[in-house]
Amino acid sequence: MSAQPSDRPKSRSLRPLAALKPFLQPYRSRALIALAALVIAAAAMLALPIALRQMIDHGLAAQSAVAIDRYFVGFLLAAAAFGGFAALRFYHVTWLGERLVADVRRAVYARVVAMDPTFFEVTRTGEVLSRLNTDTTLVQTIAGSSLSIALRSVLNLIGALVMLTLTSPKLTGALALFLPVIVVPLVWVGRRVRKLSRDAQDRVADSSGLAGETLNAIQTVQAYTLEDLQCRRYNSAVEAGFSVGIARTRVRAVLTALGTTLVFGAITAVLWLGAHEVLAGTMTGGQLGQFLLYAVYVGSSAAMLSETFGEMQRGAGAMERLSELLIARPSIESPENPAHLASRTAGAIRFEAVTFNYPSRPDASALTEFNLDVAPGETVALVGPSGAGKSTAFQLLLRFYDPAIGRVMIDGVDIATLDPKALRSQIALVPQDTVLFGASAYENIGYGKPGASTSDIESAAQAAAADGFLQELPNGYDTFLGERGLRLSGGQRQRLAIARAVLKDPPILLLDEATSALDAESERLVQVALEQLMAGRTTLIIAHRLATILKADRIIVVDQGKIVGEGTHDSLLATNPLYARLAALQFGITV
Repeated sequence: MSAQPSDRPKSRSLRPLAALKPFLQPYRSRALIALAALVIAAAAMLALPIALRQMIDHGLAAQSAVAIDRYFVGFLLAAAAFGGFAALRFYHVTWLGERLVADVRRAVYARVVAMDPTFFEVTRTGEVLSRLNTDTTLVQTIAGSSLSIALRSVLNLIGALVMLTLTSPKLTGALALFLPVIVVPLVWVGRRVRKLSRDAQDRVADSSGLAGETLNAIQTVQAYTLEDLQCRRYNSAVEAGFSVGIARTRVRAVLTALGTTLVFGAITAVLWLGAHEVLAGTMTGGQLGQFLLYAVYVGSSAAMLSETFGEMQRGAGAMERLSELLIARPSIESPENPAHLASRTAGAIRFEAVTFNYPSRPDASALTEFNLDVAPGETVALVGPSGAGKSTAFQLLLRFYDPAIGRVMIDGVDIATLDPKALRSQIALVPQDTVLFGASAYENIGYGKPGASTSDIESAAQAAAADGFLQELPNGYDTFLGERGLRLSGGQRQRLAIARAVLKDPPILLLDEATSALDAESERLVQVALEQLMAGRTTLIIAHRLATILKADRIIVVDQGKIVGEGTHDSLLATNPLYARLAALQFGITV
């Protein structure tokens, strides 16, 4: 992410709201309709005091019932025009607000799902969710109501000031003397609201992130009886948000009180002068009534502006946080003119003198001078202690990261020159920690090949020994599997992941011990399916079981990011002490 809360620039303007402009461009015609309705409604509203003045001076003063009736009709027509066009403005502005926030959410989500793992090493999921939900809701408030109210208030304020000048230049001049006294304090307090609003959103994100972490690990929390500890941590985060929120509310209350007092205090002083003008005969009662209404317009518009200014400060803070996501760029991107692989690659893999450090651990090398050639259709098992670099090889082959030194190639093409999506379309990954989505079995398997037919999905499930238990679910393949597939056992989840890979039918397979969570019977069934799936494909396996290793064409022993042994099971037992020790620990084999 471009900035963390602590180092985010302390902007004091509404400039971040300008980031909404590209989202507004497709709906210019609707925005123009809303603006036209706003102008007409404001003009109708500004016509009301004129009708009142005419009624007082030419109706009441002349005691003419006909004139009174005529001006009351005009008054009603202006009021009806104001109401009708105000409703039209409200509809279109609200539509725009809903549409804009939907588009912003889509753009932010599309940006986040395109980010590489480096982004998620430093950004909590809860933080992202907070921005997608809470911050976009604030932006919706701004785009759907506050911005419209602010524009209406500005139009009314300017129009009322013009009409005040035309009604009585002398009294308007007196009113203008009070403007600096009103504006300067409001701007100063508004800046304080802005900072507190941004801080409040950061505290909401903190509590959302903490809640997300806890709920995603709820069984661990309960198994270690950490409920009270997690509740205390969450309560602390919520209280911190409450404190900042109350501080913001306190300042906004001061802003509202200050704005209302200053504006209407100035109006009262000027009207006192106007009353003396009427007594002196230099101003009519109708003129004073007209001036009074316009002065009320000025006061109410200014007070509304001071109120909505605080809301817009909050919205600007939210848009600032969303913009950080919108401008974020993944470090792994498609080249401008990407190279191309065959529609179905042969599957030759080469790691050429690869050295790599994870961004979050720059001083610890995950792979060092790593060289590996895998022939098309070959099955290679990677064996080594935890942290040896086996999973890192998978991460680089999928181009979740780029090596600092060296190259990773497929069919002789450097994968850094490929579009990552095109590269990954040639590879299927079956991870040890199976990832399922909160959807049906059909949908979860279907992710392997979007648009696949139900018969193809069922065939893939049968090949992965998953059809039996899926048929027994309440709604069969249509059964909702729960968030992260929690309604299934670990072995069942893993078989669905294998079915997904079977459906994808890729030329390259990456198996992170795909049978590790299976019982003996299920493992036997899945091993048969995997052997069929691996036939004719290049397969890299992170192996922890003897059965998997024995079926590999070659075994690569990895330790501390380097290849320290290569050969068959028997040859490595005899020549490689690390492999012999791992075999004794993991497979119960002694030499």
